[in-house]
Amino acid sequence: MAGLAAAPRARAAAFDLIALTALLAQRKAAEAQFTEERYVSGFDGPLRSRGTLSYAAPDRFTRRTTEPLAESMSVEGNTVTLERGGRRRSMALDAVPELTALIDGVRGTLSGNAALLDRHFETRVEGSAALWTLTLTPRRGNGQVREIKIAGTGSDLRSVELWLTGGDHSLMIVTPVQAPATAAAAAPK
Repeated sequence: MAGLAAAPRARAAAFDLIALTALLAQRKAAEAQFTEERYVSGFDGPLRSRGTLSYAAPDRFTRRTTEPLAESMSVEGNTVTLERGGRRRSMALDAVPELTALIDGVRGTLSGNAALLDRHFETRVEGSAALWTLTLTPRRGNGQVREIKIAGTGSDLRSVELWLTGGDHSLMIVTPVQAPATAAAAAPK
């Protein structure tokens, strides 16, 4: 009898959106390298790119593509700045609704903002703090994004998979860059 009463307390707490975002909110800045493959209808094979990502809490995110062409997208607050071929264009994020779901999904995940994610997406969390997957489905159909699936280990994002409503999709593999101080501390002595 005593064993049965203790069983519910022995169960591990569920790893859910609140637990995941609390874990992610601990990270205030991050840098990573990425490789991406985009599968676009009408093309025989994937379009490949690579570059760097950076994030600074609470709302600054930059994606710099180095291959095949140099370009960047920076988001700070409600301003998105695009640079390509020597041209620079800034606009309110609200003016680019096709990017809003993707940016809110990634930025909300990076900042550990459960309220932002829940406001814009149906969310599903699978796994544990060590290895997790967050699936985001836009609450309001925006005509572009069907689903975003973000996977990670601990507070590091490892992949972002994007499915568009027309069937096109992309997979970005993310490799965190270890900070110099952390790298020095981790080096064998």
